Amino acid sequence: MLKFLLTASLFGALISAPAQAQAPRVQVKGELVDTWCSVTGIMFATGTAHHMCAVWCAVGGIPVSIKDQQGNYYMVLRIAEDDENASNPRYAKIMSHEVTVDGELIERDGTKYLFVTQVRDDQGVVNLTHDENGIQPFGN
Repeated sequence: MLKFLLTASLFGALISAPAQAQAPRVQVKGELVDTWCSVTGIMFATGTAHHMCAVWCAVGGIPVSIKDQQGNYYMVLRIAEDDENASNPRYAKIMSHEVTVDGELIERDGTKYLFVTQVRDDQGVVNLTHDENGIQPFGN
């Protein structure tokens, strides 16, 4: 139990870090992806071919990131004033969407963490890959 409380305290400190550290404000545009499949390449497809799997991963607690056009990943720790972080139901509604967000950026040990303050634009799913790749994980 003590280990759980210490872990929760450390996570809480990270969540409140932008207010204390004056994190730089940024605008990021890219596809909302689950980090497990996207970073490991275990599922080769993206966009519409991978949409359902991305939703399953996100609501299952896999961290969500925005992957920009240069291939940079920004791990989303929170969207606006949402109380839920991991397994946030809001992620299920926008997985695989191309979004433009405003937020606060924290970089630690080569990882970019993003506290999204506003989803400025949501283009929906624009990466149409299902004809080429089938629907993953059960397609081609």
